[in-house]
Amino acid sequence: MLATASSADNRRGILAMLVGMGLFVVSDATMKLASAHFPTGQMLAVRGAFASALVLVLVVAMGEAHRLRALAQPFVAGRALIESVIAFMFISALATAPLADLTAILQAAPIIVTLLLVVLGLERVGWRRWAAILVGFAGVLLIVRPGPEGFDTSALLALAAAILVAGRDLVTRLIHADVPSIVVVLGTTAMVAIVGPAIGLALGEEWRPVLRAETLILVGAACLYVLANIAIVTAFRKADVSVVAPFRYASVAAALVVGFLVFGEFPDAVALSGFALVVGAGIYSWHRERIRRDEALDPSATTHQPAASPRRGDPA
Repeated sequence: MLATASSADNRRGILAMLVGMGLFVVSDATMKLASAHFPTGQMLAVRGAFASALVLVLVVAMGEAHRLRALAQPFVAGRALIESVIAFMFISALATAPLADLTAILQAAPIIVTLLLVVLGLERVGWRRWAAILVGFAGVLLIVRPGPEGFDTSALLALAAAILVAGRDLVTRLIHADVPSIVVVLGTTAMVAIVGPAIGLALGEEWRPVLRAETLILVGAACLYVLANIAIVTAFRKADVSVVAPFRYASVAAALVVGFLVFGEFPDAVALSGFALVVGAGIYSWHRERIRRDEALDPSATTHQPAASPRRGDPA
């Protein structure tokens, strides 16, 4: 059984999660600014090169260089490959869609993870979590609001990215515990720097000169991206996952603020309702998962109220 984190550890974990989510949003906003000057593949190449260099320095400084062989492990490489496709889809969508909309759509990923676990037969889900799944997807539909012509390209890219994020998270669970998180981050940044540009070139992108002031935007994005990953790793290192994880939805609020201040974007009432449904459904899913985990670890905790509590083994 995992030891329960102290209140101080949980507070530090929450703070690190909030910082990490904020940095990710600012990094995304920076990439959105750069999209006016560079195509997606080229942006990922430049950002990935600088980010990989920074992470490699950290790997060496942390004394983990001898673990680099773990990059060849199938699950580590597979996760990095999935992340590369996610990055290309999301950055491509950012060029034409509001930052807050795309951020909110990505937050449906935990709900999709639950659905995938059910489809794969790895988890049983009761009516409460099925309701959360349906509410979450209803929220996504309110955000993207397909018209008579269907979904626009940006919305489809964001939805596809959210599904892949769910798959990436499942693959992450399969990575051996002995593989340091910083090595996983290095594999991801390096793979994005290779696969992202390859996708772009295959789609016929025309790259532009990088010896220009706008390239500094991508350098800044690389720094923010690395710092965000470090913050997220820190958030989960000692804190309870069930306590820290719901704070990932702070990224939606951060995206609303950044989108308004930087791009003058602000969603209408319908989209805001969608944001609320996605975030609410996600937080409720985490809540039910925590209840199930607690019951599995201490079944006797619910036996004093048999009429009001689900039987042991019943889906949540």
